[in-house]
Amino acid sequence: MDYKNSKAANTTVTYDKNEIEAPTENIYEAITIIAKRAEQISGDLKSELVEKLEEFATYTDSLDEVFENKEQIEVSKFYEKLPKSTAIAVQEWIEGKVYHRNPEESQE
Repeated sequence: MDYKNSKAANTTVTYDKNEIEAPTENIYEAITIIAKRAEQISGDLKSELVEKLEEFATYTDSLDEVFENKEQIEVSKFYEKLPKSTAIAVQEWIEGKVYHRNPEESQE
């Protein structure tokens, strides 16, 4: 998924509790689903960042040499400016883009 074009807020936003709990009719269940989705997003972003930073990695045995790579710094700054994974997860939840099911209800 492309998190770079997310409409999620970069700052703190107050959400309507009724809007958050509407799909599940249980605020705690909704928060749990959003938290799990945020963990997935965080893992995806971290692996993507590590993969991009590996391109710039220089392996030396000497700790005395420290290389400052401007491209590496720019990549890191770009990822720092992205919305937090929780904000992206909440935005996806509100837009109805998160699939969820309750296995206990499915068995009935």
